[in-house]
Amino acid sequence: MEPKDSLQEARALPVFPRKMHQRRALLVNEDAEALRFYCATLQNWGYQVRACQCYEEALCCLGSEGFDVVLVSQGSRNFEGRCVLERAVSANRRVPVLVTARCLDTACYLEAMQLGAADYLAEPVTSSIIGQVLKAHQTPPSMAL
Repeated sequence: MEPKDSLQEARALPVFPRKMHQRRALLVNEDAEALRFYCATLQNWGYQVRACQCYEEALCCLGSEGFDVVLVSQGSRNFEGRCVLERAVSANRRVPVLVTARCLDTACYLEAMQLGAADYLAEPVTSSIIGQVLKAHQTPPSMAL
């Protein structure tokens, strides 16, 4: 079964129970609709998701939990998501950090990549694109802290 691409279809997706070696994702997005879409999409790709609507909460999670992937919103052109990207990369360079952006900005793109982001994705992002990116940057679950 291919993951659903529309927000409406994604809302109806089931929440998968945690499996012994299920991958974990940290999702950070201030937009509630986007948060629901990405959460459902990641769950549909088999991830247990820790969803945060603010960057401070995500920073706390990074200090106390291990993740296999981090998906963080750039925020505005001020790149508020930078703090999560920096903390995630400093905690474990093997964990890919994907930055999503509603307002593409070359300076933010360059900064994100220089700070260690694995990818920078222009929104709207479909679940199939997310799946391709996740597969490209997968690390074994045992690599996460």
